[in-house]
Order: sequence, then C-alpha cells, then structure tokens
Amino acid sequence: MIGLGLGDAGDITVKGLEAVRKSAFVYLEAYTSILPGLGCEDLAKAYGVKEILEADRELVESGCEEMLQRAEGEDVSFLVVGDALCATTHTDLWLRAHQRGIDVRIVHNASVVNAVAVCGLQLYRFGETVSVPYWTDDWRPASFYDKIAANRRNDLHTLCLLDIKVKEQTVENLMRGKKVYEPPRFMTVAQALEQLREIEKERQEGVIDETVEVVGIARLGRSDQAVVFGQRDKVAEADLGGPLHSLVICARELHEIEREILHAHPCGSGPA
Repeated sequence: MIGLGLGDAGDITVKGLEAVRKSAFVYLEAYTSILPGLGCEDLAKAYGVKEILEADRELVESGCEEMLQRAEGEDVSFLVVGDALCATTHTDLWLRAHQRGIDVRIVHNASVVNAVAVCGLQLYRFGETVSVPYWTDDWRPASFYDKIAANRRNDLHTLCLLDIKVKEQTVENLMRGKKVYEPPRFMTVAQALEQLREIEKERQEGVIDETVEVVGIARLGRSDQAVVFGQRDKVAEADLGGPLHSLVICARELHEIEREILHAHPCGSGPA
C-alpha cells in the first residue's frame, strides 16, 4: 500500500517507486481522491511500468477480491493519493489482507492531514477532521456542523474534507443495472460554506456565522496551489480555481504566529 503524495507523479517516494516496479500488478485507488489530470496511463508512463489498473469504488467496496487473490501469490501494489492509510477504506483493506495471511507493507507519504500546515495553522491545534458530503433533495446531513461546533468549543481548528463524486450512478441506472456513470463532481470551498451557511441560518448557534474566520485551500501540494484566509463570506466569494478543494474552520482564538502567516494569504491573493 503506497502513498503517492498530493502534487503529481513526482511525489512518490523512492521506496514506493521501487515497490511499484517490482510488482506483478499495480492498482490505483481512484475514488477517495485523485491527482487532477493524471490517470492510470499517465502514472504508468511516469513510473516505468506496463500497466496500472483502476481500483474504482465498485472494486474497493466489494472487498478487492481480485486484488487480494493476486496478492496471495504475487507482489501487488495498491496506490493511494496522499498517504496510504488516511481513509477508513484503506485500513479496512489492510485488515482484509491481514486476515487472509497476506503480508502488507505500507509506504507512507504526505497527505492533506499534515500538508494543511502550509496555511500557517499549527497542526497540534486541530481537532476532529470532518467530511462534508454533497446534499441531495432528500438527504441533508448536518453531523459535520456538530463536530465543528465541538472543536470550536475546545478552541481547535477543523479540517473539512470536501466530497468528490467519481463514477457515480443515478438511482435509475443502478436499478436497471446500467453501467452508465454521471460526470465527476468535486465540491468547492464555496459549496461547502454554502451548506454550512444554511445549517447556521437554521440553528443560529454561531458556529459558522459571518464573523468566523476560515481558510480555503485548492490543489494542495501542487505548484499552483491556492490558499486564502478571511471571514466566511469573503472566502466563499474567492476564486480558488480547479479541484481538489479543502476547507479549514479556524479555532475561536488564533496564535499570533498563526495569524501573521495567515495574513500572507488574504482573499484575492491568488495562487500561493
């Protein structure tokens, strides 16, 4: 299980690249995160291997049976954007392999969980990380708001991981068994803040009102990454460009050093 880092094909570690080149089969996990603009063929060329197979949502959530069977007799690499074990999907895969007696080796790399420090906020002041899912007409969860509230009560920052939809199917196509997929969607900072605004308007607890300071981050780890800091509505209006986006809800109080670095990323400042 090999972390690829966040930026591009060049972020893989030397140890990870050696493992990829020694593997009989190489899979790229392609639904919890992506390297924008880089698919299996691009990475295969960059890493000098014949083929990289896409491990999409269907394959991963069905238990990766094909991959595990192959790993019982040959070396298999499972590539993950960011770090190899940051998603529960990947720890579940580790457990499945371990239960089958398969030797699993982990090659770590940078992930959003530590690279978010680029904005200036101190990592030890982060509380529970939350995921912000796309709402639908009949599904509007708000548990992420409650977790942000708990973090702010403890004067902690909140890293919000924003939803991505890759190879999703409509209910109609699912029921008909049609392998027809919707276009990919990547939640923006503005969309996440809009959902939080709606919850705040309804509950009026002051968790994420217009005075709360936030950080919007786009394409973290890439040469064109963007970081903007400001109050909620100012950041929501900022043009952060293409995916992937992340959001940080700041703690109630900022350390003077945190604030000094954050002021290097005002709204409207463009790519970092």
